[in-house]
Amino acid sequence: MTVHKLSRADARRIAVRAQLLDARSPTDLFDVVRRLTLLQNDPATAVAPSADLVLWSRLGSAYRPGQLRDALDEQTLLELHGMVRPPEDIALYRTEMAEWPGRPPLREWQEDLREWVDANNGCRLDILHRLRADGPLITRELPDTCEIPWRSSGWTDNRNVTKLLGFLVQRGEVAAAGRRGPDRLWDLAERVYPDDVVPYEEALRRRDERRLGALGIARAKAPKSPSEPDDVGAAGEPATVEGVKGRWRVDPRHLDQSFTGRVALLSPLDRLVYDRRRLTELFEYDYQLEMFKPAAKRRWGYWAMPILDGDRLVGKLDAAADRRAGVFRVHAIHQDVPFTPAMTTAVRDEVSDLASWLGLDLALPT
Repeated sequence: MTVHKLSRADARRIAVRAQLLDARSPTDLFDVVRRLTLLQNDPATAVAPSADLVLWSRLGSAYRPGQLRDALDEQTLLELHGMVRPPEDIALYRTEMAEWPGRPPLREWQEDLREWVDANNGCRLDILHRLRADGPLITRELPDTCEIPWRSSGWTDNRNVTKLLGFLVQRGEVAAAGRRGPDRLWDLAERVYPDDVVPYEEALRRRDERRLGALGIARAKAPKSPSEPDDVGAAGEPATVEGVKGRWRVDPRHLDQSFTGRVALLSPLDRLVYDRRRLTELFEYDYQLEMFKPAAKRRWGYWAMPILDGDRLVGKLDAAADRRAGVFRVHAIHQDVPFTPAMTTAVRDEVSDLASWLGLDLALPT
């Protein structure tokens, strides 16, 4: 098979196009989610929830945050492990769920999880019975009849129902079913998920293909990620990137395509920037999410939003939504490269559009 030889600019443009961040303008929420494969449903709201920011950066101000909430409540989009996904993709996870906590040989920690769930099988059955009778329900409406409490040195210590629900989701017995106010609703998975199931090996292959289609270009192997993997196995075709060591996999559908860029403000959890190694190798962009750092040690800000200009990441927007005051406060616009007058205008237009979309007055630094 031919090994595609790409420049860094080629690779960046493939990545940007695949993530629907070029000058084309998608118009349909469901089409965007299907093509991106997922939205990380993170609760941080320094500016707006990440999933909403991802959709706004693709769909523009025609997108309203209530659309995603409605889609989840109506189950036209589904949430699995904190990721919003199209319903048809759930079939790619059902066989893996049935084999929880994993295929043999199990590691010690997997054995420990299975033993804890087995020891609390009575509570498991009580939760499933309650959901069957009265679901969907929020966590605090479910019974805690665990005989062996969950032990943790962290915040989950003794949060038996929360932990057990997480494992029941992994087992494919319980599913997220929208929200009631700020609280997630849970229901029997059989009432939420489509019936389709894809065999294990085929499901892994198709997940790699779907992921590569959304990323455009990725490593065949990457360090394990706590959420969605960053690698794509044997999907696509082999490629090299000039100036970057090692082999890549590229989706051939994204090759030899014209490219017209634009300016976009990105969530720090956007898939274009989430894989920090790929971000450094392809975009030569220095970035870390600093919300967990002490304020004095932050370089760019609590929720600094990467600034995309065409196929380059050129800076960071340090801003926050002060909803009590009705103001979108811009603390700084950090320039990784000197902005041209046209770039400055385009970035400020995007910032103004973001403030308007949030329904807040814009407050720029003096």
